[in-house]
Amino acid sequence: MTEFMNEFGIILYATLIYTPPLLYAALGSCFSEVSGVVNIGIEGMMTAGAFTGTVVAYFTGNPYLGFLCGGLAGMLFGAIHAFATVNLGADQTIAGTAINMLGPGIVIMIARVLFNSTDTIPLTPDQKIPTLFKGIFDTSTVFGRFMDNVFATYASTYLVFIMVIVVWFVFYKTRFGLRLRACGEHPQACETLGINVVATRFICVCLSGFLSGLGGACVTMATSNQFRPISIVGQGFIAIAAVLFGKFRPQGALLGCLLFGFCSGLKVVLGGSSGVNVHLISMIPYVVTVIVLILFVGKSRVPAANGKPYIKSK
Repeated sequence: MTEFMNEFGIILYATLIYTPPLLYAALGSCFSEVSGVVNIGIEGMMTAGAFTGTVVAYFTGNPYLGFLCGGLAGMLFGAIHAFATVNLGADQTIAGTAINMLGPGIVIMIARVLFNSTDTIPLTPDQKIPTLFKGIFDTSTVFGRFMDNVFATYASTYLVFIMVIVVWFVFYKTRFGLRLRACGEHPQACETLGINVVATRFICVCLSGFLSGLGGACVTMATSNQFRPISIVGQGFIAIAAVLFGKFRPQGALLGCLLFGFCSGLKVVLGGSSGVNVHLISMIPYVVTVIVLILFVGKSRVPAANGKPYIKSK
């Protein structure tokens, strides 16, 4: 029983480490997709946020400022995507692909200038996002160790779960949420009612970039302690899969991200087993992603105007 509690606590701890970056990005994807703009550039925005957050925290020593700047960097790339797709009517899939190529390219170039390497210098514990409730549980007992694993986690973890509630409230309890959902379904009808579809979509894509940037910063400032070119690889697409799994709803995205986070946590625990091939273990989150896409893509109801450029009537 003791061993089970320890193993289960470790899995939960790993789940709460790997879920927040995906969940930030998935919430951002919800804003973009529900408003009618396909955003597969999530990964590029996460990469920009991961690098910027780490660099700002390293040079200023302030993890909160670094985390915020990571979100703003993602928002910048979100604005580029929004301008191309919403204002210029560019193909949304191609624009998103370009963001995924542009983001890593720019940050690696800047990293070479600042650090003479593609990697940043590792952050010290004081420069990383702080851990809450550390040391308040008695780890000499099984129950205390379990509670420490579950609750003594990074501040960004608690923030993202609060963000789920905030995003849900915005979507379903505010006028702005009603308008953004309407823009994703019937933009022409919205225009006749005086709703600025272009502005609404632009704002939503920028919010998508901001949240994705926070997710990227969460990876390099909490899950790890430095930026590397491979830090974000695959996580943006897993976040998009979680949104499809959750049927474009923030509460559904939460469940999807917890599933993928749990798979990553399982990977950490099983990775310590000498009887299991480490490469097979590393495949678990991605195999689950493929299975989810196969099972849920056809069953998820996509907003009617999703992916369709909106041309304002003259």
